[in-house]
Amino acid sequence: MAERGQLESDGAPELTKARANEAAGGITTVIPVAGMTCRTCEVRIQRYVGRLPGVERVSASAVHGRVEVQSAAPIPAAAIAGAIRAAGYELGATPWLERNPDVWLTALFGVVLLAAFVLGAKLTGLDSLATGSASLGTGGLAVALLLGLAAGVSTCMALVGGLVLALSASFESAQNGSRSVLTRMRPSLVFMSGRISGYALLGALLGALGAGITLPPVVLGGLMIAVAVLMTLVGARLTGLSPRVAAWSPTLPLGLARTLGMTDGTTGAYSDGRAAILGAATFFMPCGFTQAVQVYALSTGSPLIAGATMAVFAIGTAPGLLSLAGLPAIVPASVRPTLLRVVGVVVIGFALVNGTAGIRLAGLGLPSIGAPAAAGPVSTTITGGVQELTTFQGADGYSPGNVTIYAGLPTRWTIQSSTIATCAGSLVVPRLGIQALLHVGANTFEIPAQTAGTIDYSCSMGMYGGRITVVDRPTGMVR
Repeated sequence: MAERGQLESDGAPELTKARANEAAGGITTVIPVAGMTCRTCEVRIQRYVGRLPGVERVSASAVHGRVEVQSAAPIPAAAIAGAIRAAGYELGATPWLERNPDVWLTALFGVVLLAAFVLGAKLTGLDSLATGSASLGTGGLAVALLLGLAAGVSTCMALVGGLVLALSASFESAQNGSRSVLTRMRPSLVFMSGRISGYALLGALLGALGAGITLPPVVLGGLMIAVAVLMTLVGARLTGLSPRVAAWSPTLPLGLARTLGMTDGTTGAYSDGRAAILGAATFFMPCGFTQAVQVYALSTGSPLIAGATMAVFAIGTAPGLLSLAGLPAIVPASVRPTLLRVVGVVVIGFALVNGTAGIRLAGLGLPSIGAPAAAGPVSTTITGGVQELTTFQGADGYSPGNVTIYAGLPTRWTIQSSTIATCAGSLVVPRLGIQALLHVGANTFEIPAQTAGTIDYSCSMGMYGGRITVVDRPTGMVR
């Protein structure tokens, strides 16, 4: 208790909840800190607190919302509190839910805006453009661009912004004080060029890796769910609704981050080659947006689609990152927090769509975006003891969405495809073990006799789907 008394007597009553315990070779003081959400927060606090005299080791954890300080002798509480505040953070526990009603009102506005956008897209037919083999969940390259724009003014800006600023400072010092706009923008433009090129190349490698692997529907569904989890964490951070959840985004191990130069913003002497390489290397930085798009790129199995998706995402981050180097901010600082909360709601909306699609793709029977209609009466024809079933596949899915067949009879299922330009052209039927790329025209599948129940199917991304309901044959029915 002597250590706690020392903490309270040094003029920092906020530290009364801190624990100071004697350990082998020194004292460990555990202090709750509010506001930490990422690895950058941890490193910043560790740097500031680590400068205090007598501190031997500092370990900050955004997930647990605390800082552990090891020292040979008690450290004045006022000094620790001052260092934490100087780093830009406050003492106290990180709450699970935000208490500011304005944050919740903004999130509610985002929900209304998202609902209005979805309704407008359906009424105008724009939703049909937001699908396809090149789609990221449901939005195609347009969504990759949107995610990039959001990341460029939030997580990517926080992680990559230090490198951009350090490159600019290093370059300007080598130019003997040159102040031309073009000169000041050169390192940032080179950095972004390397970033976009690197994302395209590394994204293509991810797509090629996916192409060389035959991923079963369960694995594809798992990847979709992983995307949903990552996007949910990112959305939670942007909305600010749960400061505690916002700290759960995955990060690189601190040692690796230091090795890659991602913790202190130092870059050394400037060179265009180094700037371009640093830009490409940000592909491996722990940004939730980037990780979500990377998982999708792997699942496409197409180097072209994956490379294009990653490149467009990187292009989307350019405005926010370049604004740090001198370009006028696209979004005024006064409204940026509000805008980011709205964007966070949109991201969570996409996460829900991706998560539902992933669960359904894994064969768990959840409804897709276009939930199939209720099953009608059996409408198949029976020829030679085989049922004939026909489904039509177009750009917007499958019709009829729910058909009924008899149990105990084999079925010849013909899918008439009018286009394979969307993900509906890639069919997955988990219960039957079917995973096929359709071709324009008639695609025939022989289905053995089934027991009563349901057979769900979907496109390869789980966005469009249908259902075959299997019912028992009437008593006395002749084949």
